[in-house]
Amino acid sequence: MSNFEMGRRAFIAAVAALGLSGPAMADGHQVLDSIHFLIPGGAGGGWDGTARGTGEALTGAGLVGSASYENMSGGGGGKAIGYLIENAESNHGTLMVNSTPIVIRSLTGVFPHNFRDLTLVSGTIGDYAAIVVGKDSPINSMADLLAAYDADPASTAIGGGSVPGGMDHLVAAMVMEAAGKDALGVKYIPYDAGGKAMAALLSGEIAALSTGFSEAVDLANAGEVKIIGVTADDRVGAAPDAMTMKEQGIDTTFVNWRGFFGAPGLPDDKLAMYQDAIGKMYDTPEWEEVRARNGWVNIHNSGDDFLTFLEAQEQVIGDLMKKLGFL
Repeated sequence: MSNFEMGRRAFIAAVAALGLSGPAMADGHQVLDSIHFLIPGGAGGGWDGTARGTGEALTGAGLVGSASYENMSGGGGGKAIGYLIENAESNHGTLMVNSTPIVIRSLTGVFPHNFRDLTLVSGTIGDYAAIVVGKDSPINSMADLLAAYDADPASTAIGGGSVPGGMDHLVAAMVMEAAGKDALGVKYIPYDAGGKAMAALLSGEIAALSTGFSEAVDLANAGEVKIIGVTADDRVGAAPDAMTMKEQGIDTTFVNWRGFFGAPGLPDDKLAMYQDAIGKMYDTPEWEEVRARNGWVNIHNSGDDFLTFLEAQEQVIGDLMKKLGFL
């Protein structure tokens, strides 16, 4: 069994086991008086939206009395992680949001800490990845992209919004590797803005773009791209016509999870209350409104299940990064 398949199975097991615990909540009474959300990036980004959306749902549903937010950019997220660890005792009322980059950036040494240095609270949502092509591209499926790559690898570049070795690159490499190609042979071109990536698609500088599924849906709905593959197990409601990689014979899945961490040494009773509030949030109309508005997928794993998932993802990503020469 491949490392990726083991990671996929561990992920599925983690999603299946919700592991809810903590004080009971009756008749909509709140579980916590307040939560302070620490956001490792600036306003308007994915971390910011996840924290504020979660806080909106928790307070709107009456599970939490009030929520506050603090943006702390720097060090690829490392500044906020360091702050949480160095000021642990004064941050027991704080939840930090993070996602797949905490795995990638700790592996590459962008910051010295990793998820094991924090208290794992709960994985909360996910965003699958997608490969898209320009609306007028002759490519209409992964089979077409692979045929173009076989005919001329150097002219069949895949672009992305992250640096080489970042998430968009790793997804493109993972997909091509699962399709039987050598990930080292895939030409990847990074772009620092969506407009530049779209211009590259239109000009033919890149044949395809690796991006988040929710962003791909927005681009497809705007008539700018065609989605030729999604890294989900099954088709996703936001784009029911978009085929999964697995449907096309490419046995790979990937999800960019987002979830919450507490300071090291977080008391067990406080941890249980956080997990209880987040667990109950999923059954509220307030959360469904936030989730649907953002196109998120519910992916809930709590405590030990969160650890199992993160360790599996770390193994899969680490193996691929070693192959690509980034570790």
